[in-house]
Amino acid sequence: MFRFVERKKAHHAVVTLCRVLGVSPSGYYAWRKRGLSARARADWALMVRIRAIHAASRGTYGAPRVHAELRLAQGIRRSRKRVARLMRRMGLVGVHRRRSPRGCTRRDSRRRLFPDRLGRRFVAEAPDRVWVADLTQHPTDEGWLYVAVVLDAFSRKVVGWAMGERPVAELVVDAVSMAVRRRRPKPGTIHHSDHGAQYTALAFSRRLEEAGLVGSMGTVGDALDNAVAESFYASLQTECLDRRRWRTRRELKAAIFDYVEIFYNRQRRHSVLDYLTPEEFERRWRARDHEPHTLSGQTAAL
Repeated sequence: MFRFVERKKAHHAVVTLCRVLGVSPSGYYAWRKRGLSARARADWALMVRIRAIHAASRGTYGAPRVHAELRLAQGIRRSRKRVARLMRRMGLVGVHRRRSPRGCTRRDSRRRLFPDRLGRRFVAEAPDRVWVADLTQHPTDEGWLYVAVVLDAFSRKVVGWAMGERPVAELVVDAVSMAVRRRRPKPGTIHHSDHGAQYTALAFSRRLEEAGLVGSMGTVGDALDNAVAESFYASLQTECLDRRRWRTRRELKAAIFDYVEIFYNRQRRHSVLDYLTPEEFERRWRARDHEPHTLSGQTAAL
């Protein structure tokens, strides 16, 4: 980094360059006198990689995920403490989860309910054994946008989603229909949700029956009974939704599509998956077990 300062100092103040790069001006002047030590040169090279990884994560990764990216994707083995120290030096931080009530669940006691078939045990030994679903909302200048998702409990992959202007049953039906088209699950796959009126609607019950899915619901008012879906929405909220103001629903839809299909499923490293991405986790499982529906000893637990 000091070499970069040396090259650019004719065009920018040394103090400004050092502040942007997260180094001290005194360190730069000391370097000019004696040159960098081997340790400092190694730190400099590592900082370049860390900054690139942090930028590629859309500014969301903290030290654990940056460390995992260095180790798993780039084959660079450095301690997590060293990565954290260098990130602090550069002023790089990840986003931190904040959970607030989403306000979409409205129970209708007159509608059909399913028993809780999971009992907070969000464990699956293979893909498409257990799906979890939920509905959230987020404001735009045009009004609310509602988002329904279906996740595979095995890999945490979003396998179905739908977005709309109203929190109607059609939204959750569309999300599960996308999941069925994409995954073609065998009969008996469990679909777990909360007691929202959308999930107790007759149209939704019929869609589950048509697809051979088995309905399941947690208790009322307990986020832990749908913890996998709650965890996804917490990530979506902090890593995408809350990071700016959204002018139109169309703008927000495009951002959510990009987050889910490009970043979350294919690029984001998940701590519960040993810092693999959902796509990579499923690909490794299939490479090991060959058949998509063969039981595996590896599980994805909450």
